[in-house]
Amino acid sequence: MSDTHKEELVERSEQELVRIEKLNLRKASGYPYPNDVKVTALSSDVLKLQEKEAELSPESKTRVTIAGRLMTIRMMGKASFANLQDAAGKIQIYVKKDDIGESAFEDYKTFDMGDIVEVTGYAFVTKTGETSLHTESIRLIVKCLRPLPEKYHGLSDVEVRYRQRYLDLMVNEESRAVFIKRAKIISMLRKFFDARGYVEVETPVLSSVASGASARPFTTHHNSLGLDLFMRIALELPLKKLVVGGIDRVYEIGRVFRNEGISTEHNPEFTMIEFYQAYATYEDLMNLSEELFITLIDEIVGSREFIFNEKTIDASLPWARLTMREAVIKYSDVPVENSLDTLEEIKELAVKLGYSDIQDIEDYGKALYEVFDRHVESKIVNPTFITQHPLTISPLSRANQSDPRFTDRFELMIAGMEVANAFSELNDSFDQEERFNLQLKEKDKGDHEAMQKDQDFITALEYGLPPTAGQGIGIDRLVMLLTGSVSIRDVILFPTLRPHSS
Repeated sequence: MSDTHKEELVERSEQELVRIEKLNLRKASGYPYPNDVKVTALSSDVLKLQEKEAELSPESKTRVTIAGRLMTIRMMGKASFANLQDAAGKIQIYVKKDDIGESAFEDYKTFDMGDIVEVTGYAFVTKTGETSLHTESIRLIVKCLRPLPEKYHGLSDVEVRYRQRYLDLMVNEESRAVFIKRAKIISMLRKFFDARGYVEVETPVLSSVASGASARPFTTHHNSLGLDLFMRIALELPLKKLVVGGIDRVYEIGRVFRNEGISTEHNPEFTMIEFYQAYATYEDLMNLSEELFITLIDEIVGSREFIFNEKTIDASLPWARLTMREAVIKYSDVPVENSLDTLEEIKELAVKLGYSDIQDIEDYGKALYEVFDRHVESKIVNPTFITQHPLTISPLSRANQSDPRFTDRFELMIAGMEVANAFSELNDSFDQEERFNLQLKEKDKGDHEAMQKDQDFITALEYGLPPTAGQGIGIDRLVMLLTGSVSIRDVILFPTLRPHSS
């Protein structure tokens, strides 16, 4: 053993030292870290077997081999009960000296909680009525060198849960259930769009232009090309180029990166689905969104009335549709005679609500959005489509023909949280270039979230983008909503954290 390794062992806890010594004794006897495990059943199969073979004698019952982690061990002289956890859940195992032999039983007595074992036996019911596996052979597969958290049934330290997700999954059934549901939600999204003729694609994560959303990008450098690149902040522009190319219905599920703050609703890297449909409008996507979300709610939640973050949500159809201006009027007690149609009216309301700094904004659309963002968004509980966003905050959206100050765009708000964003796409290449140029001016003024100009996207538009509607859904927030998780870190397996010195 090297001096360095000796020093590491000195720093370990007494329990760890005992476990390491047990492993060393096994290694001295030729312990090979077995790799010949042949699992024939899961814990859930044992439960089903007992129902099927309840009337059979032990000799006639099916023998199965399961493998998993020992979560509890209770010694009772010449017998023992233990709980084994595998991918399907937990099952009790009964280990008796007379059944597995004296030598094997003595070996079993050295096992610790957390050890991974292989068990062969048959299903039976104990005197207390619990379906268990009557063990006929058991062997150690992998030694667990660190003790499990003291309360094996739950890891409450949030910091540890996020930094050591493997421990969280190991001991918290609720966490495992959330991530299993997350996988199911993503699978359902694929099935939903595949069934409607959408084509799933993959587009680049690295780009020489950061565009497609208002966000500050992460930067990196390609050594071979000597080129500074950006991590993508959206999936939008490449997907619309594909619609130009003739893929009329297209979607992508992918990781997106934004150099922004961290909160219960924000993580610097997150997962989105974006989808685009030619010859559709944002109103078509509102109808599609209702269908999609109701499908997910019915399957994952099981009820259209449910609680999220202490708010009771009624997702019964149809969902409310309000323009942003209507929403501000509704949730701000604006007098009926005040239509909020001018910048002065917006500023007057902002002062009344306590947002005096909005007085400095000289753009009607930006002022309206600030009031909505600060005062209204958090008040929206039931699913609501907020439509007609100001053009000045929507550089990729089609202008509304009736009032060009606004765009044909919506955000779907649920429980005070934006879960989807969609609009009828701007397909006028000259208008798009002008809006990119306005974004560049905002960037020159110090707006780090203003978009960069994507000249290739403008070129693509010049070849002709059909009338198209597109939408993005934050999958992490969607999973939060459907699993009742109040923090985005609870639905991302490895959320972004500061490095931990230890």
